[in-house]
Amino acid sequence: MNAKVWLVGAGPGDPELLTLKAVRALRSADVVMIDSLVNPAVLEHCPTANVIGVGKRGGCRSTPQAFIQRLMLRYARQGKCVVRLKGGDPCIFGRGSEEADWLRERSIEVELVNGITAGLAGATHCDIPLTLRGVARGVTLVTAHTEDDSALNWQALAQSGTTLVVYMGVAKLEDVRRALLAGGMAASTPVAMIENASLPQQRACYSDLTGMYDAAVGFALKAPAVLVIGDVAARGASQEVFSQDQRAMALALERARMQG
Repeated sequence: MNAKVWLVGAGPGDPELLTLKAVRALRSADVVMIDSLVNPAVLEHCPTANVIGVGKRGGCRSTPQAFIQRLMLRYARQGKCVVRLKGGDPCIFGRGSEEADWLRERSIEVELVNGITAGLAGATHCDIPLTLRGVARGVTLVTAHTEDDSALNWQALAQSGTTLVVYMGVAKLEDVRRALLAGGMAASTPVAMIENASLPQQRACYSDLTGMYDAAVGFALKAPAVLVIGDVAARGASQEVFSQDQRAMALALERARMQG
């Protein structure tokens, strides 16, 4: 596997969601270039590799994309097996295909390895199915942040009848809310805002479309987070209420036990 670049999705954060193929690539790696959102625990699969941080975070100092590409090229031309380890999936808002094309144009062998994307994992951890018979017949993944600041066709998205999963939307919550309402989406549409998908510190805030900005402010929602917008999000909200009731009942039983 020498002289090759693997573009590997590390998943949303939970190291147990790493695929077997990703583990195989890591075990073969001479050099691992790791993004800032990747859980460092996955590095146990490549204990002898040279690990290089190449983080890219919105609003923070980031490693330039051109530098990352040149670095991959340099190590590959040295005969190294290089793993570019990305959060989530490399081909869902991860520039995987761009990097693969750039390297292949320079005669470097490249293989992409899928990872579980944050929208799917975060929703599942909240008991939200992104598709559900009779409720949501499809799912649309979009990003609220574009490199050229071009606008999405929010009217088409609002009327698509699919569950919307919005990435990189924390800084543009109010813009997303207004655009979907203006596009004709019902004000009562359920919304789940999920922070740190799949990690032990995952949190979720539930609202409807009208109140989602105020709810997020009150919740102190922070990136990385995904928005799940659609009727299926109500399942997560009902599960959260049920969990709160369970906790209250358990507390009451414990108090009764101690008093008795």
